[in-house]
Amino acid sequence: MWNEMKQTLRLGWPIILGNLSQVALGILDSAMVGAIHSSQLAAASFVNNILTIPLVLGMGLTTAITPLVAAANGRGDTEAPLRILYNGIWVVGIFALMMALVVQFNGGIVFQMGQDKIVEDLSVPYLKWMIWGMLPMVLFLSMKQFADGLGQTRWPMYLSLSVIPINFGLNYLFIYGYWGFPRMELQGAGLATLFSRITIMIGMFSLLAWSKVFAPYRQQWQQKLILQRDQLRDVIRIGIPAALQYGMEAGAFAVSGIIVGWLGFVQQAAHQIALGLASLTFMVSLGISAAGSIRVAYAFGQENLPHARRIGITTIYLAAGYGLFCALMFILARHQLPLLFNHEPEVIRFAAILLFFAAIFQISDSIQAVGVGLLRGLQDVRMPTLFVALAYWGVGIPAGYFMAFTLKWNTEGIWAGLVLGLSVSAILLTTRFLRLSKPKNS
Repeated sequence: MWNEMKQTLRLGWPIILGNLSQVALGILDSAMVGAIHSSQLAAASFVNNILTIPLVLGMGLTTAITPLVAAANGRGDTEAPLRILYNGIWVVGIFALMMALVVQFNGGIVFQMGQDKIVEDLSVPYLKWMIWGMLPMVLFLSMKQFADGLGQTRWPMYLSLSVIPINFGLNYLFIYGYWGFPRMELQGAGLATLFSRITIMIGMFSLLAWSKVFAPYRQQWQQKLILQRDQLRDVIRIGIPAALQYGMEAGAFAVSGIIVGWLGFVQQAAHQIALGLASLTFMVSLGISAAGSIRVAYAFGQENLPHARRIGITTIYLAAGYGLFCALMFILARHQLPLLFNHEPEVIRFAAILLFFAAIFQISDSIQAVGVGLLRGLQDVRMPTLFVALAYWGVGIPAGYFMAFTLKWNTEGIWAGLVLGLSVSAILLTTRFLRLSKPKNS
């Protein structure tokens, strides 16, 4: 068991650090604009909630690349990985462009969702920059998934870490208006994010195009960079359900954030703080999930189902232990962590309450993230999508709305619903993996 865990962590820690660096960009933006006023933080939360669904759908599509590349690698096939990436980039790129155009031409939606007037006014210019940051983000992730599927997880991590100081420097210039730059406040954070994402996309492309690490997969590259119906079909077959899984989970949090906004911008700012911290811990779970998925897909490509099962079970144990650690951390530091973002007493009070709920769902959130990844490694995506839909939209959101407005629990009711949804998802996905990986003769 310990040997399997060590192998998963050895593969996964660069993915984890890369994931954390991406979330750190959002937390950095929130902290820097939150220092100006809670209304800026609330507007950032509102825009991120609007963009969560299209961005996460695009990110979900990219995750199809990893198990396909890992399975091909498990079969010893060096020809397929680059073809998978090329076809995957076309699918992901067209989707992201369409989503950006849809949001661009429907920007007036910010005035139709019942938010405070100050939040609506601040959101419009920020939204315009963040829309177009989606495209370089998902293109970078497509190339990253290719590298991860080959077990080359460190170089994408280095790139992801390198963009943090770049984003911080640009934020410093654009948000606060230093060194002769205009003071743009929240809009400046959006511009800095766009530049940072373009930078990391170019860096990842350069790595794949010229690094010796990927030279074996670039052999006769002209013959591999062609659109193929079977490769497109495989990416879509796995990618669309994966995108829906991520989209429904992220959508549940996004809708929850919008509903919280009906209660006031102070509550929405607190929601953004708690959600940002929960997202940070979730990125570690997502990294564990990705490593488990890659290893399960590799074993699946070798037709070694017993080994895939051992990998999966130890990864679930690893996720549960990590979730317990995060729960304790949130409970013990729930009054101190919000101070990283804001010092207004009401915001801190609400955020501390929400962090207690975040602590409750840490274990189930980590396990359900791993469950999705393990099943994707087995290329099982349809039933998990139905499970996620049931957990979040059949249980979590309705229960949260009922507790918030019928039982008058307000913001706490919304987060209690999230606890229920994540718990149901964890149970269903884990049970599914254990059943599918069970030896046929037992």
